[in-house]
Amino acid sequence: MLKEFKEFINRGNVMDLAIGVVLGAAFTAIVNALVEGIIMPFVGLITGGGNMSGLFLALDGNEYTSLQQAQEAGAAVLQYGLLIQAIIDFLIVSFVIFIVVKQLNKLKKQPEVEVTTKECPFCKSEIPLSATRCPHCTSELN
Repeated sequence: MLKEFKEFINRGNVMDLAIGVVLGAAFTAIVNALVEGIIMPFVGLITGGGNMSGLFLALDGNEYTSLQQAQEAGAAVLQYGLLIQAIIDFLIVSFVIFIVVKQLNKLKKQPEVEVTTKECPFCKSEIPLSATRCPHCTSELN
């Protein structure tokens, strides 16, 4: 078992995965800063506050003016606002990552593929560009 574990660790995939996790954490910090510092203020402006993490329902039947007041009173609370805020944050972060990846893919130079074959118009087989006769159906090509 120890030998198998050593072989597993020595594979290149484990190192690639470790590097990916570290870079992913660094990229997450950048995206979170972008979302929290630039995008969320606009969302808050549009929604009139934006942060929904303070929404709650006290399960003891009493009315509390804030989540902090309910927690100080020791009341059991259902913090549904945290779920709503997490969903909103997830959607915003996902959209920002989508836009960033889409733009990065546009910046990549697509390698030009050299065409070396064509399709025979008679038998639809793939043949060399310079062919004057199809080797499959023996049709003469123009």
